[in-house]
Amino acid sequence: MKLMEGKRGVIFGVSNTHGIAYGIAKQLYDAGAEIAFTYAGEVMEKRVRPIAEGMNAKVIMSCDVTKEDEVKAVFTELEKVYGKIDFVVHAVAFAQREDLMGEFINTSKEGWDIAMGVSSYSLVSLARNAKPIMNEGGSILALTYLGGEKVVANYNVMGVAKAALESSARYLAENLGKHGIRVNCISAGAVKTLAASGIGGFGKMLKAAVAKAPLKRNVTLEDVGKTGLYLLSDLSSGVTGEIIHVDCGCHCVYASEEEMDLLTR
Repeated sequence: MKLMEGKRGVIFGVSNTHGIAYGIAKQLYDAGAEIAFTYAGEVMEKRVRPIAEGMNAKVIMSCDVTKEDEVKAVFTELEKVYGKIDFVVHAVAFAQREDLMGEFINTSKEGWDIAMGVSSYSLVSLARNAKPIMNEGGSILALTYLGGEKVVANYNVMGVAKAALESSARYLAENLGKHGIRVNCISAGAVKTLAASGIGGFGKMLKAAVAKAPLKRNVTLEDVGKTGLYLLSDLSSGVTGEIIHVDCGCHCVYASEEEMDLLTR
């Protein structure tokens, strides 16, 4: 019997086959899970639907996670199709391009509100609407990044949004624990994805990660996907409120020997 056989859930945020959300979806599907998918608008549907159909999805719906009625509609449909679900993946984040360049101090109020609403508050909305139809032992997983803990050049308002996301996950873990539902985050290392390409100087970020990481490489979609599988399966039944770093060790190093050599040349 496969690890996720009989488990059903939904992923918000798959956009193409090169993203972290897809890496998690693939691991879940290969392990026997039934996955529902959402997409944001008509343009994204063209990308997401083939992926979802390739994984035999029974539910493929449009959802703007900043609109409560659309979130409710997704979970209403999931209840009709599945009755109960076992997992939710929050892989949704957005900030205006101009807010991912230059200095954080220049973030506009509009940019702040957009980043916080899409990237952080949406987790609260998804959790609230998932709660009534989640089985005991269910798992909610969100994606974050080291920029939520430390300053990363050009990550700016997204770093602040990720910090809010991580704190929200801890509060949700406390709220939902009494119902047997776990909430965790994966803090993935820099991965060359379509979304990441919008961050100013991202190529340098990839190189810096290799210099700092104890494993001396960038993390892969498979690395992150396998950790997602662990957190969404019964293997992590005693884990909640955690931020698990999947970044080849970058988060634990202040300055590697390689970096020190570069700085002192």
